[in-house]
Amino acid sequence: MDKEKALEKIAKEISECEECKKDKFGLPVPGEGNPNAEIMFIGMSPGIEESRCGKPFVGKSGKFLTELLKSIGIKREDIFLTSPVKYYQGRRNLRKEEIIHGTKHLKKQIEIINPKLLVLLGNVAVSAILNKKLNVMKLHGKIIEFDGRKCFITLHPAAGVRFSYMRKIMIKDFKKLEKILKRL
Repeated sequence: MDKEKALEKIAKEISECEECKKDKFGLPVPGEGNPNAEIMFIGMSPGIEESRCGKPFVGKSGKFLTELLKSIGIKREDIFLTSPVKYYQGRRNLRKEEIIHGTKHLKKQIEIINPKLLVLLGNVAVSAILNKKLNVMKLHGKIIEFDGRKCFITLHPAAGVRFSYMRKIMIKDFKKLEKILKRL
């Protein structure tokens, strides 16, 4: 089975998964992008805009992420964008069990795409992939190797949209990311 078909199969599993839908709203957002991507960006969960169209990072934080990508010469269609939680949970914090469950689907996607680098956008992505809570404010802009994969840690674009000092941090992190990508 080719990568595109394998990712479509996971998207179908997500759309049929009652556990994924539990206490959530809107369309599933399994992720999108290049199935052969060398870089995979992982957020936390879809927002309201994403849940309306079934696509990741289309709201304000998505526009900021697209700006950041463009600033370092990356097109959205060259990467794969997703998150551990695949449905919009409304205006409440994610529960640990929701992240753990969604990470099962996410890990299958990572296995299929097999990127050279995972870019972890914020606390939820970090805890989902690294399987522990870490202080993103202390680790941002750094690479951590985990389970045989390189993971670049930065803030979630929503933080950059809300707070100007975090926006500046993300811009600097993406400049570091640009240098790292040249060495991959």
